[in-house]
Amino acid sequence: MVLKSIIFIHILAATVWTGGHLILSIGFLPKALKNKNFGIIEWFESRFEPIGLPALLILILTGIYITTVYAPDFFQLSWQDHYTRHILLKFGLMILTLLLAVHARFFLIPKKALIPLAIHIIAVTLFSVLFVLLGFSARSGGIL
Repeated sequence: MVLKSIIFIHILAATVWTGGHLILSIGFLPKALKNKNFGIIEWFESRFEPIGLPALLILILTGIYITTVYAPDFFQLSWQDHYTRHILLKFGLMILTLLLAVHARFFLIPKKALIPLAIHIIAVTLFSVLFVLLGFSARSGGIL
């Protein structure tokens, strides 16, 4: 029952994280780019960050727990193991996401660099959708 609860919490956090980035990319980013208005992105981020960052932290923590259950031999890094392959890909996406977030927070947002930030937003949104696809693939027997 604990594992199922952790997986459910993981899915809820993924819904917040991915949904927020889809809303940002589809709903707010085009208007910000059209109007060359960085404030639109700042407005969205100021409202999403208080729930988005905790969701990301929850995803990382629950993901680590789920890894210990489904891939206890994870550190053997076997691409032949179904779960290890998916988890390695998810960890790779997580590292890329964190690098983009740090770069955006400390370099792009202070400079109000809208076009480079838009590229970051689209990349993080794509990574978020790929996270969901990988989670689905791992749990459904694999499409990868």
